[in-house]
Amino acid sequence: INKLNKEELWVIFTETIKRLRELGEIKGKNLVGDRGELLAVSIYNETPKLPKLQLAPPSTKNIDAISVKGDRYSIKTISFPNRTTGVFHGYGSPDKPINKKLFEYLIIVVLDEYLPHLVLEINWKDFYKLKKWHSTMQAYNITLTKEVLSKAKIIYKK
Repeated sequence: INKLNKEELWVIFTETIKRLRELGEIKGKNLVGDRGELLAVSIYNETPKLPKLQLAPPSTKNIDAISVKGDRYSIKTISFPNRTTGVFHGYGSPDKPINKKLFEYLIIVVLDEYLPHLVLEINWKDFYKLKKWHSTMQAYNITLTKEVLSKAKIIYKK
């Protein structure tokens, strides 16, 4: 691969993306998010004593996976070295909070070059306490602080 020029690398990258789409590994333009969702489901399903998950239907609001027992999971993916998730819409704002339970668990997948580095699980109660307001995006997110890491259950660690 080190002998290929830039254009040859882009051709390989493009063909790789096309093939991953054919295999169902990529659903849209969000490669990081799609990779994280599939990894989360795979890791849960392959790990004894963890709930078995299936992806929620496309465009399902607020959740990305459902356990066989009916628990709802939101999955957010962080690409290392970033430490902050994408935003969560539908929770109001600091001056008008909404405390409607929209999922039971949050799974945070941390990727390092598209490979799993860390997978965390946070229950709804802790998520609701730990979320922080992102004023630019006008929505909440989670940053992997010491407090968050102390509340989270480690599902996978490289």
